[in-house]
Amino acid sequence: MLSHSLPIYPVSGIRSIEHAVMASAKPPLMERAGRASAEEAVRLMIDRPGPLLIACGPGNNGGDGFVMARHFVQAGREVVVAFAGDPAKLPPDALKAYSAWRDVGGQIVSDLPAPPRDGWALVVDALFGIGLQRPIDGRYADWIRNLNALPGPRMAIDVPSGLCADTGRVLGVAFEATHTVTFIALKPGLLTLDGPDCCGDLVVKRLDLDANAQRPAPGWEVRPMLFSEQLQPRRLNTHKGSFGDAVIVGGAPGMCGAALLAGRAALRVGAGRVFVGLLDDRGPAVDQVQPELMIRRASHALAEGNAVAIGPGLGRDAAAVELLTAALATDSMLVLDADALNLLGCDDALAEVARRRSAPLVLTPHPGEAARLLKQTPDTIQADRLTSVIALARSFNAHVVLKGCGSVIAHPDGRWYINRSGNPGMSAAGMGDVLTGLLAGLLAQGWPIEQAVLGAVHLHGAAADMLQAKGIGPVGMGAAELPDAVRVLLNQWIAQKSRP
Repeated sequence: MLSHSLPIYPVSGIRSIEHAVMASAKPPLMERAGRASAEEAVRLMIDRPGPLLIACGPGNNGGDGFVMARHFVQAGREVVVAFAGDPAKLPPDALKAYSAWRDVGGQIVSDLPAPPRDGWALVVDALFGIGLQRPIDGRYADWIRNLNALPGPRMAIDVPSGLCADTGRVLGVAFEATHTVTFIALKPGLLTLDGPDCCGDLVVKRLDLDANAQRPAPGWEVRPMLFSEQLQPRRLNTHKGSFGDAVIVGGAPGMCGAALLAGRAALRVGAGRVFVGLLDDRGPAVDQVQPELMIRRASHALAEGNAVAIGPGLGRDAAAVELLTAALATDSMLVLDADALNLLGCDDALAEVARRRSAPLVLTPHPGEAARLLKQTPDTIQADRLTSVIALARSFNAHVVLKGCGSVIAHPDGRWYINRSGNPGMSAAGMGDVLTGLLAGLLAQGWPIEQAVLGAVHLHGAAADMLQAKGIGPVGMGAAELPDAVRVLLNQWIAQKSRP
């Protein structure tokens, strides 16, 4: 079965859920969290003898660590707990957990001990949880650096210490986990920017709570179930006209490859016909790799299809501005990428035309392009990717994909999603052009725009993951390799969905 999407909450949402159930939760949430952490740790240490090290901090995350330690001691496992705080300053629940740990004979060391001869079976970070707001420095920063240098599995409880749970920014220094067990629901910072590098393998423990029933989720993880209605087998009585006409416009001199890559992707995702309008008058009359593509002059291609993508290799000269202006004036579903976005970012009048457009609009910026559109810096965009993409979607009344590690998607009404598929092999020229083609191809086939955006982004990353699993990358993975992988994967999903 295609797996279900998981809800995502910012820290404020998680706190609201915790507050709503705190008084009635039996056993208390901290006991549930510590037990869940211990259960996950058992799986990681199943073939690793020896003691485990748990580094506990001065707040409730440390309390989770004390509960976890108590479970292991009661099971007869050797545990070393490092805690440098003042027990009297612990929050009430964490103090109870600390006292229960001492009541079972648990010992405390005030600094990180040297590892045993054969190393730790597991290193656990229970220093700081989701509430961290300032950079970590001093003793705890040193602890985190030392923990990161230890070999073997490293597990973070809830959020790797030093990682902002809302944004994925590293606050000074962050624990680099091989595994993270997070509670109640996903948090944005675990999924985007530096979050995936800090989290390692990520597991959600719901603690016997239905988060969405307590508080409707503002965001969701992208999974195929979100667009499964479109994963239907094709009827026998169909023809090329049944699957729409996609148009790709771009390909200025020296950049025809970008438009051709997008066109090939649109074909591989199932568009009935694909027209590629090239700005380069000396560009190829036929794509020798994909001769099914119908090459046109750029100005002629706009009238050919019901879904238009403009931007791959477009350039920024007067001819590009004229084409973009014409595209914005059409009633077609429109995808803007690359230089089309750069032109909007440097021409306020053109941007205003885009904002006033009534037909559906999709923007697919990387952080630099998003910064130009919002008149900010790339660092500002990256510092809070979720806020940035929501602002773009509202400003342009558009469906926006902010590309990068953990691509963030926002719709005009403020709903948002984070995509987890993909890998570093996608850090290569042309990958964005392939995404643009996938979007045009799905829209041409009649996919609703929201599902087309989610489907294209997830399929794009999942195809790259499939290539990596076959040894094709991450190093050296090329954009031209992705469309064939997309075709295989999409057909597998359709077959899986159709299976009784």
